[in-house]
Amino acid sequence: MKGKILIVDDLHPVFKERATAQGFQVDDFPNITRQETLDIIANYTGIAVRTKFRIDEELFKAAPNLKFVARAGAGLDNIDEAYAAAHNIHLMNAPEGNCDAVGEHAIGMLLSLANNFRQADMQIRQGTWDREGNRGWELKGKTVGIIGYGFMGSSFARKLSGFGVKVIAYDKYKTGFSDAYATEVSMEEIVKHSDVLSLHIPLTAETRQMVDDEYFFHFKKPIFFISTARGEVTSTQAVLNAIASGKIMGAALDVLEVEKFPKLAEQAWYPALVNSGKVLLTPHIAGWTFDSYRKISEVLADKLQALPIA
Repeated sequence: MKGKILIVDDLHPVFKERATAQGFQVDDFPNITRQETLDIIANYTGIAVRTKFRIDEELFKAAPNLKFVARAGAGLDNIDEAYAAAHNIHLMNAPEGNCDAVGEHAIGMLLSLANNFRQADMQIRQGTWDREGNRGWELKGKTVGIIGYGFMGSSFARKLSGFGVKVIAYDKYKTGFSDAYATEVSMEEIVKHSDVLSLHIPLTAETRQMVDDEYFFHFKKPIFFISTARGEVTSTQAVLNAIASGKIMGAALDVLEVEKFPKLAEQAWYPALVNSGKVLLTPHIAGWTFDSYRKISEVLADKLQALPIA
């Protein structure tokens, strides 16, 4: 036996099946609590998690035999990466597994914003037939700016390739990534030319609240704004302010600074957010498809197979 893996979240069964075939003993406890995890984690070589709780220093210290953390998703912001690196604990994530889902979701949100799908649908259901008030914008000829050109950003760019748009991308941590789908540019070019702005960056100390009032101030044209990244990257109040000033023509937010009720409804900006006719909201589901549910676990199983552990 290679070791024991504790699954503390809802993962597709294929991960357990393939990890078991690789020689691991896998305990699948998707309903386990954090305290219960702390009580038994010392017995495990690996832990697999989605978003249930943070894998922090307290948990790491309770797990002296831990060699890896498998994060069933793209981001690692719920894991203490510094502690893991200092103690030679391998971290695995699976952005390859849900990048197509995110790219397609962002396309859907953009089309909905540009063509007033939500408003038009609601009006008809309420007895209003307003063609002029729901006149939309075509994407062809527009410039789409992408911030972050990893798996998610490049997936969105590929999905845009049939729309006749110009795609430009900025990534602070990559260079030379221009391809058939996007052209690498500076941030100055993004703010100068973008008609659409889409975020595809992780949550870090540097990116937290990065998108604020000053950030939107620099854009030269009114934009459609899309965020499928992490909610804490963007100030929701700044988005509302930019809508009020005309900087943002419409915003599509799959993620928010505060997610889930009742805390979400307690935020000072919540009433303005839900009453705005220029905001489209989804509950952090951009990467959450039936297909990605399986693909994420398949990617993790592949990375587990290649993991350099004794």
